[in-house]
Amino acid sequence: MAKPMFLRKLKNRFFFAMAKVIAGKAKGQYMAFVGKASCARLCDRIVELGHTSVLVVTDKALRDLGLADEAVAGLNRDGVTLTWYDQVDPDPTYAHVEAGARILRESGATAIVAVGGGSSIDCAKVIALRKYSDGDMTKWPGMGNSPDEAAPLFVIPTTSGTGSEATMGAVITNQTTHKKEIIGGEAIHPKAVALDACLMVGLPKPITAATGIDALTHGIEAYISTWERGNRTEMGRISVQGVFRWLRLACDEPGNMDAREGMALAAYNAGVAINQVNVGNVHAIAHQLGANFGVPHGHANALVLPHVLTLYGETAVERLAELAVATGVSDSGHPETRARAFITEVEQLIADVGIAPTDARIKRDAFDAIAEAAMDEGDGYFCPRQLEKSEILNVLEAISE
Repeated sequence: MAKPMFLRKLKNRFFFAMAKVIAGKAKGQYMAFVGKASCARLCDRIVELGHTSVLVVTDKALRDLGLADEAVAGLNRDGVTLTWYDQVDPDPTYAHVEAGARILRESGATAIVAVGGGSSIDCAKVIALRKYSDGDMTKWPGMGNSPDEAAPLFVIPTTSGTGSEATMGAVITNQTTHKKEIIGGEAIHPKAVALDACLMVGLPKPITAATGIDALTHGIEAYISTWERGNRTEMGRISVQGVFRWLRLACDEPGNMDAREGMALAAYNAGVAINQVNVGNVHAIAHQLGANFGVPHGHANALVLPHVLTLYGETAVERLAELAVATGVSDSGHPETRARAFITEVEQLIADVGIAPTDARIKRDAFDAIAEAAMDEGDGYFCPRQLEKSEILNVLEAISE
């Protein structure tokens, strides 16, 4: 049974207050290397910091293709001892984390390099926390619950979308409850990242498309957030502009280095934006689609995004109208017209990169539980407004077959 809206609003205000307190404590400096030879420069940085033994976290496919080895070749040349955990699967679980943490402890590695998409990066983040803590990981989700110390983490993303290379959050699936749980903390913010388009040229179109829409969702949700913090508006706008400019080209011309680098920067900037204000109701629903039906995260966001933007109505009109102008979609004098034009163009972009508006994997018998879980998660975000259960059920109906 859905909680009364007044209780949901109280919960949201509590989360807002807590987030401001925690955000005020966040400190640290991070580096991003961009372009050709950025992986080599990242490896040089790791050596400069005195690390002589490093754990590399990746997936088997990247290891078999040789991409993971290529990404960290600079460490091999400098004589750093490399230990590998290459068994990360999509939607990593606490079991994946524990397997990697065991290798980390046995190897004596003092730092971690994550090579791959969001799954490898998120798994590596929680493995890093495991370096100094044997506590119950299932108690870490939420704000301020994770350990304050972690092994230094460096990241080489091979997809352009999750933004995990720029955030201090990780999504891990609880294999007992089958729920995706978010663990956050300053300790797991990557110390440095390499954005190397050379590692992304072989990415298949469906993955390029889905991860690209994930980046778009991050940029939009950060831009329309009600939390006025840092440079999230600028970073959100730049990321949205980047996706509009480069995603179609990256899908149509997978070897186009300008498009690949443009998308890498768009995803990173979107990550910087959501690291300041978090995501929103699109993600709250999309996470449930992934946990319950195995819908890949970027694909789930693509299904949900236009519907949630429409539901926000007047509460997001001004911000969406601004994005319409920023992306060249519309310069109409009426904000409502510009906002509608922007949502229509988002739908068109999703269609142009080959993502259908419905998915046969989504089953109606789980709708009620999904709506409840989505409301519960969404109440912890800073969205233009909180969605009613009936509205979420209508979204689920619209995207199912």
